[in-house]
Amino acid sequence: MPKGRVLIVDDEPVIAESLSEMLAGWGYETAVAPDGLQGLAKVEEFRPSVVVSDVYMPHLDGFGLLREMRELHPETAVILLTGQGTVEMALRAIQEEGAFHYLEKPIDFAKLRLVVERADEYAEARRENLALRLQLRDRGAFGELVGASEPMRQIYALIEQVAPSSASVLLTGDSGTGKELCARTIHNLSPRKNNAFVAINCSAIPETLMESELFGHERGAFTGAAARRLGCFELATGGTLFLDEISEMPVSLQAKLLRVLEDRRIRRLGGSQELPVDVRVLAATNRDPQGAVRAGTFREDLLYRLNVITVELPPLRKRKEDIPLLAQHLVAQLAERHGRPAKLLSPAAVEALQSHNWPGNVRELRNVIERAVIICSSEIIDRHHLAPYPLEQRSQSRGEDTITLPVGTPIDEVERRMILRTLQKTENNKTRAAELLQISLKTLHNKLRLYREQGHLPQREEAGPVDTPADPEDALSAGRGD
Repeated sequence: MPKGRVLIVDDEPVIAESLSEMLAGWGYETAVAPDGLQGLAKVEEFRPSVVVSDVYMPHLDGFGLLREMRELHPETAVILLTGQGTVEMALRAIQEEGAFHYLEKPIDFAKLRLVVERADEYAEARRENLALRLQLRDRGAFGELVGASEPMRQIYALIEQVAPSSASVLLTGDSGTGKELCARTIHNLSPRKNNAFVAINCSAIPETLMESELFGHERGAFTGAAARRLGCFELATGGTLFLDEISEMPVSLQAKLLRVLEDRRIRRLGGSQELPVDVRVLAATNRDPQGAVRAGTFREDLLYRLNVITVELPPLRKRKEDIPLLAQHLVAQLAERHGRPAKLLSPAAVEALQSHNWPGNVRELRNVIERAVIICSSEIIDRHHLAPYPLEQRSQSRGEDTITLPVGTPIDEVERRMILRTLQKTENNKTRAAELLQISLKTLHNKLRLYREQGHLPQREEAGPVDTPADPEDALSAGRGD
């Protein structure tokens, strides 16, 4: 992994230069500044991931620099260098003002190296979090999760808070709601992201093999153990272990797992030596954890140990407003994977998808979209590409001139679907569509340009004249997909 940039701010040139040389020797790109004001100017030019600053300096001291950095560059980690009399203030700066760490003078260089490495990892995670916030604002996506509904935004905010820590997280929700995607997003936003993410389904492994799968075994530990084998804890060292369907784990093994979580040490099956492990554990279940405790299939003490933070994934039926965005995301993803031309869902297809209750949640939606992508030979997936999947066909009983929208559909979405359905009805005659909608032709073109930018319509390769088949929206005249 390439090292980041470190800015050293200190009014003693000898200290600044010696720190710069040492950090450069460890693989970092470095720069120096003699005080806080010049340090701020250097930040704009140098864009460091970490700032190492003395506390007492002329013009702008380390605390003032920290406050400015928090305001202007919150993604940058700031480490303060303190004399004996400023340790208490440095601690307060960490607790109240967001300093990453402090180091006392004279500097322990081994500790400096460790702290800077962690600060660099933290800064990278923060940068990615900020990038994801922009991604969410612009496209309704957060890492591997997609959706702009209020329930999903609350989950994104919670993930942002828990990802940088090493706390255990329990993911709950119905089967197919995306618990493993959520776990991967937490891992990818954490300082552990460059190490392994190991996932294991506790319900898919026979009880006799589960202990070996988790903790590994020595040669000869049991019949067929011809060689030493590392378990998931060792494979995930420095990274994240995801235990899916944790409530299905045998109760006898849950006690051993609890001890490992508390002691951070494992013993391979058939081994005599305890080995330290550094692993963050994320767990998931589609059952009610408290119900499993009452039924005696899930240890209460293990639940408390895993349940430091709970993230509950909502079923798809409770966030139907996310279906257009999620479905379009899946179309783009799966069309690329299968080398198919599909790029867009017609309004009729989107309406059909939104009318279904999705008992299998996102996993079920993905399967439906994948089939449609494979059989569709044009850029537009229409309603008939979803058959024979038993989606409710309400639009047929209502007639072609009506659309039904769920209560709470955002106004912008209502407008977009009405415009696209009217274009479909007029066979892409924009002049006639504008008359029916009682808007100007210019307004209609502006709306369609916006929908292209948002990804609801394919981009033009070449602008064609108004109301000619050269227009990509012509494909919306429906059902002529294949």
